[in-house]
This record gives sequence, structure tokens and C-alpha cells, in this order.
Amino acid sequence: MRRREFIGLLSAAAAGWSSRVRAQQLAIPVVGYLFLGSQRGYQPFKDAFLSGLASRGYIEGKNIRVLYRFADGHQDRLMPLTTELVSLGARVIVTAGTLSIEAAHKAAPSVPIVSLIGPDPVAMGWAKSLAKPGGMITGTFFSNQAPKRAELLKELVPQAIRFGVLLDGNNPANPYLRKNAVDGARTIGLELEFIELKELSEFAAAFDRLRSLGVEGVVVGADPIFFSNPEPSAELALAHKLPSVGDDRSFAKAGGLCAHGADYLAITPRAARFIDEILKGAAPGDLAAELSTDFQLTVNLKTARELGITVPPTVLARATEVIE
Repeated sequence: MRRREFIGLLSAAAAGWSSRVRAQQLAIPVVGYLFLGSQRGYQPFKDAFLSGLASRGYIEGKNIRVLYRFADGHQDRLMPLTTELVSLGARVIVTAGTLSIEAAHKAAPSVPIVSLIGPDPVAMGWAKSLAKPGGMITGTFFSNQAPKRAELLKELVPQAIRFGVLLDGNNPANPYLRKNAVDGARTIGLELEFIELKELSEFAAAFDRLRSLGVEGVVVGADPIFFSNPEPSAELALAHKLPSVGDDRSFAKAGGLCAHGADYLAITPRAARFIDEILKGAAPGDLAAELSTDFQLTVNLKTARELGITVPPTVLARATEVIE
């Protein structure tokens, strides 16, 4: 065989192999994972997400591709990142939180959105009902836990009558969150002072304001600005001698008095069911959304001692984790 003919055969074989690889890649469904926060500390959630997919028979890189995008706390990046994921073939966008869900839906209104965790979709106007959402958004959601957090803090500081509440000023769910929190606080004789922040640089001023308002404790919201950066609010609360309650255990580990919120690691694998059914042809609006009942309570006894607070046995008995 002549050298030129041999090279031609090799080239044809390579081209054929390349075409088959491209065809296989196109056949593998692509899922986009959009997160407002940063990649820092994300690995446990990624592992939980992939574990959920594996339980449905999906192995990343084998029969499914997952493209991860992190906005590093910048809300304005959410829509461009969504557009990028869709341009790369994402058939489903998985995300968490009000800002991310709304941005993804606005950027790609015809692409199914699966919520890892978010506010009540009916209250937010995303769904007609939990049983049959009727739109492009489904997944796992939770009821507003701010009233529960205020109630927990009241158990720890029973003489208190006024708490401060920190919220992310960018969150369109704030009117709903405020009303729920106020209604819940009223039943236990509490007044609430709300402060909304939009940047990390505003934390110090926010706590100075809380102190001037005479609050006796602080409830920190479940927004990504706090979830991705638990240290500023936890450390400032301790510095101002304010008992505090946050959403995620990372808040208590950073020095907050306690944390009560969704068990994100337990919830994350559930997204796989929605992804699987959508990839098999189900319409997201036909898939019943879930309201999560998985919550965890973390108590920091070291912080309690620094604040001179005795944690009641009833609270310790309910705790899923106690930090000595």
C-alpha cells in the first residue's frame, strides 16, 4: 500500500471515530447546575447531588454531563451564566434560592428549572399548586423558617421583646418573608426590626444600626449572602453581645449562637428524581413539587457561655448537633 493511501485510510478512520464520539457526546443529556454562591465548601453538596443521580442510574461523564456555574455572590451573573449553560446544551437547570430560580427562568423561560431548595412556589407565583405546578419550575421548596428561628431565639432569651432580622435586600421574596415573620413573632410577643443588606461591606453598619435600635437578639436570613459568608454576621453578633440564630450549621460553627434551617445535604439528592423524569419526557409542570420537612438545629455552647446564656434542656434535646 502506498504511503499516501495509508495516510488517507488513517485520516478517514480518525474522522469516523471523531464523528462517533461527537454523536455520543450529543446523545448524553446535559444538566446545568447554577449556584449564586462560590465554589468554596461546595464539594459535599456536589457529592450529594451526584449520589442522587447515581441512585437513578446516571453517572457523570458516562451517561450524563453536569455543567457547574458559580456566580460568586454576583446576582448580575446569574442570567448570563444561565444563557451560557443553555447554549452548551443544558436541557434542565438545577438551582437554589429565589434569586437564582427567578434569574434562570427569566433567561431561559422554555427550559425546565429544578429547585434544590427555595421559598414556597405558590406564594411566589411560580406554581398554581404544589401537586401540579403547571409551569416550568418544580423541585423541592420549604416554608419560611424565619418565624421558627425567632421562636427558637426567644426560648434562649425568654425576657427579650425585640429582635433584629437581617435580609438580603436583593431578594424579591422579602415582602412574603417579612409578613410571615411578623405574623409569627406577634403570637409570641416579639417585635421585629428588619434591616436589608446588599453587599458584604454593609454588615458592620447593619449591626451598629441593630444595636442603636435596642434589639436583644438577631435572626439572620437564609439568603446566599449569609449562607455563603457565615463569618461576618456570626462574628459581629458575638462582638456586639447579641444572641443570634442563622439558617445553616456553618453559621453556628462560625460563632453564632445557633442555627435552624433546611438540611441541604439531605435535600440535594432529591433533585435527581425530577431530572430523571424530565429527561424521560415529563413536563415539569406535571411533576408535583415538594415542601421539605428536613431541618437541622445546631447549638454552639461555647458561644452560649460567652454570652452568659444557659441553653434549656428542651433545646439541647432537639439539637442535631452541639458544638462544645
